[in-house]
Amino acid sequence: MVFSSVVFLYIFLPIMLLLYFIVPSKFKNAVMILASLIFFAWGEIRYIFIMLLLAIMDFWCGNKINKYWENKKKKRLYLFIDVGVNLLILFFFKYADFIITNINAITGFEIPLLNIPLPIGVSFNTFQSLSYIIDVYRGTVKCEKSFYNYLTYTTLFPQIIAGPIVRYETVDEELETKNISADNFSEGMKRFIVGLAKKVLIANNVGMLWNTIETGNYGELTTLLSWVGIIAFALQIYFDFSGYSDMAIGLAKIFGMKFDENFNYPYISKSITEFWRRWHITLSSWFRDYIYIPLGGNRKGLPKQIRNILIVWFLTGAWHGASWNFILWGLYFGVILILEKVFLLKLLDKLPSVFRHLYSIFLILVSWVIFAFEDLGKIGEYLKSMFGIGNVALYNNESIYLLKNFFIIILIGIICSVPISKLLNKLKIKKIHALTSIVYLVIFLLCTASLVSDSFNPFLYFRF
Repeated sequence: MVFSSVVFLYIFLPIMLLLYFIVPSKFKNAVMILASLIFFAWGEIRYIFIMLLLAIMDFWCGNKINKYWENKKKKRLYLFIDVGVNLLILFFFKYADFIITNINAITGFEIPLLNIPLPIGVSFNTFQSLSYIIDVYRGTVKCEKSFYNYLTYTTLFPQIIAGPIVRYETVDEELETKNISADNFSEGMKRFIVGLAKKVLIANNVGMLWNTIETGNYGELTTLLSWVGIIAFALQIYFDFSGYSDMAIGLAKIFGMKFDENFNYPYISKSITEFWRRWHITLSSWFRDYIYIPLGGNRKGLPKQIRNILIVWFLTGAWHGASWNFILWGLYFGVILILEKVFLLKLLDKLPSVFRHLYSIFLILVSWVIFAFEDLGKIGEYLKSMFGIGNVALYNNESIYLLKNFFIIILIGIICSVPISKLLNKLKIKKIHALTSIVYLVIFLLCTASLVSDSFNPFLYFRF
């Protein structure tokens, strides 16, 4: 089940909200747990048992760490048990076939692949569990004494599939006492509709253009078409992922909880360093707090700092998928960030703002080529087309035809990638609340109409 589906919008969510708001406060977590389990069972019921077992283990290990707080060896033992089992589950489901494939390629063996479906949201769920047990071990959060509350946290359906990564410290108080109000409900619904519109009205439509180009149903790939295609993919992945995050944040607010922001207009960045402060913020901060800083961060000299950055970005790439292109994508950004840290940022600061922005967008678009194709050969072919290397035409009739058909939605996507609200505030445009509500309702109805009439509705980040 996905948020951008008629089943979720008109059956699952209304029933869940009705139950959630009519039951007494002490039963609201029970409704949330039940709704989350049904939500996950819709995709793959057998993996619910793994989720429940991991929740039991996290809770048990957290309480053992608290019990043996003065005994460093036992504390460390329970930390290692929990971290080890969580990572083992992640590696088994996500990376086993990748490892087997590479062993076969290197050795000539014919070890059969496991072909096990990837559990929905396994990467987000694992990182959420790890953040909890590590924070308990560090003493930055208190271990949860109520398994009822912890199960609510670890199964929260709004964010577990595609983020944002919610740390226990963010919601620990709200697991017990939720801030439910008419204002939060209203703001949450508006935020949800914004995310739904990003996903359905923009991401799905530019995604159709990218899908046409990616699958080769365009005729001959030209330089113009390759640039249009990767711009379409850049818009699709941004509005797909940030739209999901908006919907998750909106739902949380409706339920009286607060999730961290996950995107902050990343395509207005003027460096790659700034881009990663704005893109998938909760993932970047997770790697910073649990990998980069424990490795020493920037405290032990430049050589070790470079090592730490490369480790973090190798892991960031691998987190996104069990394929070499994701690892290459992560290392690509790692190298650029190192260069910026060493000297590029100083040079960029001397350039006009427009050139810094073009520099960032160019490197980001190249990165999306690496990200989009698991076949490394296709990455090379696509980049050659973008830069006109080889026997590649600048444009043809198919290129012009596609550009004309999708020009408006690409333009809308680009405009919506910048902070329009800030521009409107500068123009001092007054909000008329009644009119605003009507606008949101119309947007919601447009999204519904689009979902009913169109079958193209993928969520890119479900595989991560």
